[in-house]
Order: sequence, then C-alpha cells, then structure tokens
Amino acid sequence: MVTTAPKIMEYQNSNSMNTALTIIVPTILALLFIKFIKTKLIQKDGHKNYPPIAGTMFNQLLNFKRLHHYMTDLATKHKTYRLLNPFRNEIYTCDPPNVEYILKTNFDNFGKGDYMYDIMSDLLGDGIFVVDGDKWRSQRKVSSYEFSTRKLRDFSSTIFLENAIKLASVFANTLKSGNILDIQDLFMRSTLDSIFQVAFGVDLDSTCGSNEEGKRFTKAFDDASATSLYRFVDVFWPIKRFLNIGLEAKLKNDIRIVDDFVYKLIINATELMKNSQGTHSMKKDDILSRFLQQKNNEPKYLRDIILNFVIAGRDTTAATLSWFIYMLCKHPQVQEKVGEEIRNVITSMERGGNFLEFTASLREESLERLHYLHAALTETLRLYPALPVDSKICFSDDTLPDGYNVKKGDMVVYQPYVMGRMRFIWGDDAQDFRPERWLNEDGIFQPQSPFKFTAFQAGPRICLGKEFAYRQMKIFSAVLLSKFVFKLDDQETPVNYRTMISLHIDGGLHVRVLPRK
Repeated sequence: MVTTAPKIMEYQNSNSMNTALTIIVPTILALLFIKFIKTKLIQKDGHKNYPPIAGTMFNQLLNFKRLHHYMTDLATKHKTYRLLNPFRNEIYTCDPPNVEYILKTNFDNFGKGDYMYDIMSDLLGDGIFVVDGDKWRSQRKVSSYEFSTRKLRDFSSTIFLENAIKLASVFANTLKSGNILDIQDLFMRSTLDSIFQVAFGVDLDSTCGSNEEGKRFTKAFDDASATSLYRFVDVFWPIKRFLNIGLEAKLKNDIRIVDDFVYKLIINATELMKNSQGTHSMKKDDILSRFLQQKNNEPKYLRDIILNFVIAGRDTTAATLSWFIYMLCKHPQVQEKVGEEIRNVITSMERGGNFLEFTASLREESLERLHYLHAALTETLRLYPALPVDSKICFSDDTLPDGYNVKKGDMVVYQPYVMGRMRFIWGDDAQDFRPERWLNEDGIFQPQSPFKFTAFQAGPRICLGKEFAYRQMKIFSAVLLSKFVFKLDDQETPVNYRTMISLHIDGGLHVRVLPRK
C-alpha cells in the first residue's frame, strides 16, 4: 500500500487534469473564434482601427522554443500586429515611435498591471521589475541613489576586476589541460559572485565551483525563470498551479530552493548589522546594507529586492558576455581588432608589463577609451538583448502613433530582439554583426536613440544599471581578451537561445581557450 498510494494520487491528478482540458480547450477555441468574428465585424464597420491579426496564443505555444524567431517572422510582415487570446488582445510592436509613446510620452498609461504581476510575482515578488506606483517609485529612488554614488562605482570596479582575474586563472589552467570550457556557465558563476559581493556583501566563490549552495540556487533560479515566462503562453498554468502538477509543481520546488538560499542570506546580513550597531564596520558599501537601514526591511521585501537585483546584475551581463564571445568566435577579425585596441589603450601592455601591471591600469579613463570594445558589446546587445521582450498592460483606451487603437486591458509588447533585426530600423545589413555601425569617422562611439536600441529600456524605467553593466562587461572583456583567444569547440552545430526571461544560450557555449601571442 505504501508504494501504491503515490501512484493512485498521480493517476487521480492526471485524470482530473485530462477532464479539465477536455472542457476548457473547446471553450477557449470557441472564445477565440467568437473574438475573431467580432473583430472582423468591427473592422468592417470601421469603428476602430485595431492592429491586424497575425495569429493566436496557440501559435506562440507551438513555437515556444523558437519564440523570438517566430515573432521576428511576424514583424517582417507587420510593424504592429495582434495575437488573439481568449482573455485579452496581445499587441506587439517594433515601431520606434510606438515604443517611445509606450515608454515615455504616455508612460502612465502603460504599466505592469495585475496580469503581469500574477504571472511573475511567484518568483520576483514585489520587486522593481513587476510593480507599478508607489512600490516601484520607492525602490527606484533608493536604487537610483545607490547607482549614482562614486563609492559604489569604485567598489564595484574593484570587485569586477578581482572576479575577472579569478576567471582568467581558470582559463590559464585550461591552457595546460586542453579542456573545453562552457564559458556561459563560468560567466554566470562569476557575475553571480560579483553581484552578490556588490549588492549583498557576500562572497559565494562559485567561480571555482566550491559553493554547492550557490550552484543549486543558480539552477533553481534559471529553471524558475523559464517556467515563469512559459506562463505567458500556457493558459492552463493557474489550473496546474492549483493542482500542483507538471511545470507548476517544479516551479514551486525551484522557488523553495531559491527562497531558502535568499532568506539565509538575509538572516546573516541582519545579524551582522545588529552586531555591528554603533561601529564603523556597520557602514558597508553593499546595497543590501543600505536597504537594511530603511524602515521597511521586512524579510519578504528584502527577498524580492535581492532576486530582482540578481536577474538585473547577473543574468543580463553574463548572457551578453556569452553572446559576445560567440560573436567574436564567429568573426575572428573582430576578436583580433578588440584585442589590438585593448593592447593599445592599456599602456602597460605596450611597455611589456606583466599581467598584474596591466590589470592595475584598468581604470575608468582607460575603459572610456575602449570605443571599439564598447561598440562590439553594443552590437551584441542589438542582436542578442539580455531581455528580448518587454510587456506592458494598457490602463485605458489609447491610440498609438501609427494610428492603431489599443483597449484597456490589452497587453502591449515591444520587442528588443525583433527590433535589432528589422531592416527598416537598421538598414539592409540589420542581421549582420558590424560594430562599426556604432562608430563615427574618428572611431568614437556614437549612441543611438533608446527607442531604436531598446536593450536597456527607455524613459522613466530606463535601466539604472546600464553604465554598471557596461563597466563590468568591459573589465571582464579587457582582462580576458588581453590574454586569450577563443574558438568554438564545434563550428558546425547551431547555437540557439533558451526561451526564458533573459536570453541565455541553450545548453551553454563550449569554447577552446588559446594563449594570445
């Protein structure tokens, strides 16, 4: 009986789910059909000018593993279009004037809303990425102050450099062994170490693989991120969550692992803060210490802050660095040009200085002179933005600059991944990796409109950590590309993304590391 009971429960759950699907699927299909007919009648009468229908949510579900390719295909036919959903319209746009209107001109009418919050809050709680109003403004204000301080800039640069050197030592050992490395995994570990040191004052030391808790946290967080995004195309996720089956059961377990790790961190930080009251050591440079000194420092609030910082400070930079190395491997002439610029700008290399002298010369003024490196990183972000889509909810009926109407409750989505591939935005070479498009005749980096290059959002919600991210990526790139050359282990097998909140390389990026002559 002991071994049979779980099987009976599993069978009952499966039977309940099948019964529910039998009832719900036809209902949803009927609702979609009714919505389609109503839309056609309204458009025929000319009362409203809604975007053209390009498909349904079921098309997204069928194309989930290649979701951004699918959306790019649709966008080549329509700059703005609609996907039918039985509960709301989903409006997708890659038109820069529309993006500016959503993110800046009429910012107050487009927010995260209850729909977005319901989907993402199990993982990200009341963090800055999923809330509106006073909650958003409060976190934005504190975070904005932190990111603007010289103290944090200097502290973070030191941490980034230390972790870049640690990562370089891992690569140096590979030169001796000849092993193939998953460089995305190493970037994820190293940037996780960096963000936990900068934001929370904790050294995980996961780069060298010595922190098993950190590994479990990372895997659980990544899997929870993928499942959370899948909710956007899975209309049955609330039922699965209620029944605690399938991906929702796994999500619940992943979030438990994440929470155990984060709450332990908060308890340790709080105890340290209490024990150091009245002493100079209380004034730590990390961001968590600043939030601990606020009135609202409940563990749940701090937990949400931490996880939003993790997805902002670890996932985005590590994913971009991974795609950057991939692009350099595919374009060795660009890799050589980046390495040459680093050697020319960092003067100790020209004098034949050793590696320690080189890293000591990596100061703010040196990083600012690495224009080609900055352009190559930006070109990577154009094609492989860390956050490939961003969704808003329309709070009241509105009309976009292209003349299309949107209704209250519609989900309105702009698409950084898609926009980077549009010829009408970037020209006929839109899909080519060409860092020179960001440089003027003198080789100086020239930024583009944030409503055209949307990797860091724009308007009031523009990414606070933009310069923070660039500094980290440039330090890592300068340290690693001054010593090593990277080549793909397998030149033939296609590299693809994993469909999740941030744009990870599916299965990692396996490279060979060679010494730079």
